[in-house]
Amino acid sequence: MCNEAARRIELGLLREDWGQTGIPLRFPEGPPNMAPLDGFRITEQTTIIRAAADAPAEAELVTRRWSWPGPGGKPVYNYRSDGRRLVEGRCLIPVDSFYEFTAPEEPGAKRKTKWAFRLVGHDWFCIAGLFRRDPAVGEAFTMLTCPPGPDIAPYHSRQVVVLGREQWANWLDPRVPSAELTQPLPAGSLTVERVG
Repeated sequence: MCNEAARRIELGLLREDWGQTGIPLRFPEGPPNMAPLDGFRITEQTTIIRAAADAPAEAELVTRRWSWPGPGGKPVYNYRSDGRRLVEGRCLIPVDSFYEFTAPEEPGAKRKTKWAFRLVGHDWFCIAGLFRRDPAVGEAFTMLTCPPGPDIAPYHSRQVVVLGREQWANWLDPRVPSAELTQPLPAGSLTVERVG
């Protein structure tokens, strides 16, 4: 499961690209710190975009924690979308890549091999997520997963739900059935590169 992603997106670029949705984007907590994150991990904070609670036709960019504690205390950082009707708490997690890890390629190596995945033709994209309030950590989000597409299948048995720009507005609209959007990507949608 995805437990690390990167967000090296300047705020100006995010605002400009988001403008293509036609949905006003506001900053209820002030403009967030968009310092480049080569890798953010579970329990760390990053920006998310969600429908504004007081104006659902608008969106807001806020900074929140990745994962909330599950019933046994383990962090809920990935959440299966399969067969679920997801209406409340939808959010988008802006990233420029996400990482998966496989068994070491070199014999005797101890560290796993790290692979970066990027959406073809885009400087950045969004991962579909859900946010909620947790009594222990406040508002937090999780990334949604689905069965892997052909680009991911050689590396992992699941993939995060990757949404291109044409899907962002639909994901924030609770009237659009989540099952229409939480699908694996077709072959050739993602580039993969070994990193680290």
